[in-house]
Amino acid sequence: MLIFLRVLGESFNFAINALKNNLLRTFLSLLGVTIGIFSIIGVLAAVDSLKNEISGSLSSLDNSTTIVMRFNFGPTEIPRWKWQQFPDVTYDEYQFLKRNLPDAKAVTFTQNVPAETIKYQDASSLGVNVQAVGSEYYDIEAINIEEGRFFNESEASSGSLVVVIGSEIAENLFGSINPIGKQVRLYGRKFTVIGLLKKEGSSMFGPSKDSQVFIPVNVTRRIYGENNRNIFPQILLKPKADVDNAEFLAVLEQRLRSFRGIKPGEVSTFFVNQLKGFTDMIDNITGTLNVIGLVISGFSLLVGGFGIANIMFVSVKERTNLIGIQKSLGAKNKFILFQFLFEAIILAIIGGAAGLFFVWIATIIASNFTGDFDFVLSFGNIILGTTVSALIGLISGIIPAISASRLDPVEAIRTGM
Repeated sequence: MLIFLRVLGESFNFAINALKNNLLRTFLSLLGVTIGIFSIIGVLAAVDSLKNEISGSLSSLDNSTTIVMRFNFGPTEIPRWKWQQFPDVTYDEYQFLKRNLPDAKAVTFTQNVPAETIKYQDASSLGVNVQAVGSEYYDIEAINIEEGRFFNESEASSGSLVVVIGSEIAENLFGSINPIGKQVRLYGRKFTVIGLLKKEGSSMFGPSKDSQVFIPVNVTRRIYGENNRNIFPQILLKPKADVDNAEFLAVLEQRLRSFRGIKPGEVSTFFVNQLKGFTDMIDNITGTLNVIGLVISGFSLLVGGFGIANIMFVSVKERTNLIGIQKSLGAKNKFILFQFLFEAIILAIIGGAAGLFFVWIATIIASNFTGDFDFVLSFGNIILGTTVSALIGLISGIIPAISASRLDPVEAIRTGM
């Protein structure tokens, strides 16, 4: 163990001397490793940050959450002109599925309605994102109530004029006043505030709940009617935890096809989307980005490897006399081999560390320019960058190290004189 520590110490000193004595040459040789590590870890950090942001935005919804609507999340074999003519899902279909899907933990009906202005006395918030939902929406999406409560089944069914508001809306309308029990004006009607949501911050997928209000869907059904193509209705379902996912989706589609009178062999006039499919698509995209980043950075690492090999060959030539003296004093081939291998690894790690430093600087700059989107250099990526650098150094230094360890001590001393 002591011999390895001694070899490592000497190799580190030689690597530092190489940097000091031939700064430009060493810098240019290590530049490939620096660029390669910067490219690899930069791409991985960006992809990880994107996945973290997506995960955070979707964390309130379970992957098994199913959405039935007339649009599809991804590509479909059905021609565009055809699925654009599909009918919207209806409230009657929602009630039918709620009664006839025993494996569903929660089922709710929602409508995407236009933004509205909400007022309280002289204060108002413009362009508020109104979420018209049923009471079981609370069981499907994780809604964090800070004060008050969400509306219940009775209020949802009767279309009671109650509202749950986001923290940003509450601040704009009420300031430091507790909004619970206050009446706000929306759609020309007076709604009673029964709940206040906890602040959650921004989201990648549209506005966050901070700038949203939730009202019973039967209120908007009375206002906009059932056949308004500008109002986009959906049926959201969450299966029970122990239910087979594929079977649940199959039963759901069969029941709705039966309700609509769709004959065997005919195309379903609706789409059953699941968040798992969306997250799988995101995983495929990020996986492709990772591969592209690895291919691009691989060329830089290849150049960097040749650069380190060049440094080591020059180092062997410059220290031929010293190698001969070490061998004449009893140094074994293994000692010389490890000395140059460690030196190559240390040089590569220095180049990799520079690449990681630039990635860290880039994440700080990018985070400042993108506002609420945080670019993060994870500890795992730091370890990966260091490991790849060490591996490049090991591979690049093998041939020079072997050639140094095989030098004849007499010839080495004579050549170096």
